[in-house]
Amino acid sequence: MLSYTVRRLLIMIPTLLVISFVTFSIIKLPPGDFLSNQIAELQSQGDRAAMEKVEFLRKQYGLDKSFLEQYAVWVGLWPGERGFSGLLQGDWGWSFEYDLPVGQVVGDRMLLSLILNFSVVLFTWAIAFPIGVYAATNQYSWGDHGLTLLGYVGLATPNFLFALVLMYFANVQFGLSIGGIMDPEYLGRSWSWAKFGSVLTHLWIPVIVIGTSGTAAMIRRLRANLLDELQKQYVVTARARGVPPLRLLLKYPMRMALNPFIADIGNLLPSVISGSAIVAVVLSLQTSGPMLLEALRSQDQYLAGSFLMFLSLLTVIGMFISDLLLAALDPRIRLTGGAAK
Repeated sequence: MLSYTVRRLLIMIPTLLVISFVTFSIIKLPPGDFLSNQIAELQSQGDRAAMEKVEFLRKQYGLDKSFLEQYAVWVGLWPGERGFSGLLQGDWGWSFEYDLPVGQVVGDRMLLSLILNFSVVLFTWAIAFPIGVYAATNQYSWGDHGLTLLGYVGLATPNFLFALVLMYFANVQFGLSIGGIMDPEYLGRSWSWAKFGSVLTHLWIPVIVIGTSGTAAMIRRLRANLLDELQKQYVVTARARGVPPLRLLLKYPMRMALNPFIADIGNLLPSVISGSAIVAVVLSLQTSGPMLLEALRSQDQYLAGSFLMFLSLLTVIGMFISDLLLAALDPRIRLTGGAAK
C-alpha cells in the first residue's frame, strides 16, 4: 500500500505539468490578450500616451514573447519579470485587470468557494443516502414512486432556473433579498466570527439550489446500484441463514453500492465548482465562479489560468483519494496488475 501511494504521488507531478500546458494553450487560443484589447480600445479613443504605457507593460510581462516562452515563465521554468517565479514556487502571477497579484485577488473568493462547495457535498450525501437506501429497500412502494418523481423533477430543473424562482418567491412573498453569500458590510473585511456567522446565514440558499440536481442524480444511482446488489446470490444466502436485515444491508450490499460514489470523488468537487458558476452569477455570490468567467472573457491569462489549475489540482487530488478509499473499501480491488499468484 505504501509503495502504491508513493507511486501515485509521483505520477501526479507529470500529470499536473501536462494539464498546465493544455490549460495555458486553451487560454491562449483566442486572438490577442488583455493588454492588446486595451490597446485597441485606446486606439479608438486616440490616447497615444496610454497606448505607449500599455505597450511597455506588454514587454514587461513578456506578452510579446513566443507561446512556449510565456508558458515557461508562467510555470516557473524560466525567470519572469517583476520577480515572478511561477507556479512551481507558489507564485500565481499578476492580474492585469485588477493590477494586483493573483493570490491577493482570489484569496477570499477561493476560501468562500471551498466553504460553499464543501457544504454542497455534505448536503448532497446527507440527503441522497437515506433516500436512496429507502427507495431501494422499499421498491415500487408509494414512497419509492414519490421519491422517484421528485428525483426526476430535480434532474430536469436547471440550477439557475431554480435560483431565479427561489429569488422571486423570497422577494415577492416574504420581502427577503437572498442574493450574496454574506452581508454587504462584511465585503472586503478581514475574517471574524461575525463575518463567518453572516456567511453561514446566507449559505443555505445556494447550498439547496446547487445541491438539488446532484442529490437527485445520486439518489437514482444509489437506488439502482443497491437494487442490483440486493438481488445477488450472496445476499439471498445470507438472508436464508437468518442474518438480521440491517446488518446484512450495511455489511455487504451497501459497501459494494458505494464503489461508484467513491470513484467519483475526483470529479465531484470540480464539477460542483464549475457547475455553480452560473448560479453564483444569478445569486450574486462572491465566489470564484463569476471571477473565472470574467477573467476568461477579458483574457486575464494569469487569473484565469490560476482558477483552472486550481480545479485541475482538485481533480488530481480527488482521484488519488478515491483510489485509496476504493482499495480500503472493496477487498476485490487489487493495487497491482497482473494475474494473482
